Amino acid sequence: MTSSGELPIGRRVARWRVRRGMTQQVLADRLGKSKSWVDKVERGARRLDRYPTIQQIAEVLRVDPMVLLGQRRPPRQQDAGPPDGVDGIRAALARYDHASGPAVPAVEVRRQVEHAWLGYQHAHYAQLVRALPGLLEVVQRSPGRELLVQAYRITASVLVKLGEADLGWLAADRAMAAAGGDALLSATAAVSVGQALRALGRHRLAQAATLAAASRLPAGPQDAAVRGTLLLQAALAAAGCGDARRATELTGQAAGLAGQVRGDDDPQRTGFGPAAVELTRVVATIELGDAGAAVHGHAAIMRRDGWRRLPAEHRGAYLVDVARAYLQVGDLRAAARALVDADAVAPAEVRCRPLARTVIAEVAQRHPAPAGVARLATLVGLTR
Repeated sequence: MTSSGELPIGRRVARWRVRRGMTQQVLADRLGKSKSWVDKVERGARRLDRYPTIQQIAEVLRVDPMVLLGQRRPPRQQDAGPPDGVDGIRAALARYDHASGPAVPAVEVRRQVEHAWLGYQHAHYAQLVRALPGLLEVVQRSPGRELLVQAYRITASVLVKLGEADLGWLAADRAMAAAGGDALLSATAAVSVGQALRALGRHRLAQAATLAAASRLPAGPQDAAVRGTLLLQAALAAAGCGDARRATELTGQAAGLAGQVRGDDDPQRTGFGPAAVELTRVVATIELGDAGAAVHGHAAIMRRDGWRRLPAEHRGAYLVDVARAYLQVGDLRAAARALVDADAVAPAEVRCRPLARTVIAEVAQRHPAPAGVARLATLVGLTR
C-alpha cells in the first residue's frame, strides 16, 4: 500500500480537497485558477513545484505546506551551528576532472534540482549540505547548461547562508562560467555573484556585477523577474556602500518591474515581486543605518498579506534583519519577538546562520534577556 508520503503532490492536493468537502471548481475559484488547471495538477499532468503556489493551495485547504510536500513536519535541524558536510561541498567544487559514469536522464536531474530548490526555499540547509555534493556530480553528467547553472546557484546560496562566502563566491563563479554566453542564464548566475560579494563586504563589486548583468538582458516582461532581482541586489549593494540615493533609485526601478511578474510564474526561482521589493526597501534602510525608518517600514509590511507568500527562507532571513533594526533602536522585546518568529518560520535561519547567532547573542546579553531569546540562546549553544 502506498503511504501518503509517497503520493505525488497532485494526489495529496486531491485527497485534502475531498477531505475539506470541496469540488475542483470550488478549489479553482478560491485559488483564482481554472477547473482545468486544478484537474491537471491533481492528475500530475501539470507540475506543482513553485513554493508560492503550494503555499497558496495549502492556505485554501487549511493544511501546512509540508503536508502537501509529503512531510508531516520539517526535517529535524541541528540545534546549533552550520550543519556538517560543508567540506564535502568544498571537495566537490575542487574537482576539475569531468565527472565519469553514465549520463543521468534529464528528467531525473531536473527532479533532483527542483527538490533542492524546494529544500532551499524551506531553509532545510542540513539536508542540502548532505545532498549537494551528489547533485553537483549528477548535473555534470547531464546535457545542457541550465540545470548546471541552477545547481551551482543553489550551492552558492546555501554556502553564503552558512557563512562560507568565499566558497559561495566560487560556486557563483562556476554558475557564471556554466552559463556561457546565454544572457538569461548569466543574469541568474549574477544574482548569486552579487549575494556572495555582498556577504564578503565587496559592495561596489556586487553593484557593478549585478547592474552589468541586468543591462545585458533583453527588454521584455519574460525576463522582468530576473532583471528586478538583479536591481534589488544592486540596491542592497548600494546601501552597503552608504549610497541612499542610489539604493532608493534602484528599488524604485525594481518596483516598476514587479507589476509585470505573475506570482506563480518564476522559472528562475527568483522570488521576485512587489513583496520582495518591500522587504528589500526595509533591509536596505537597515544597512544604511536608519533603524527607525526600517522599523516603521516593517510595521507597514506586517499589515499586508503579500510577504507571507514568500518562501520560508526569505521570510526567516528578513525577520532576522528586522531583529537587528529593533536592537539598534533599543526595543529588546520586539527584537526578541522577531527572532522567535523567524525561528518558527525557518528554524535553520536562526540556528545555523552565523549572522542570526550574533544577533541572538547581542539580545541575550542585555539584562534582563527576553524569555524567548534566552531559550534560543540555549538552543544554539550560546549559554550553558
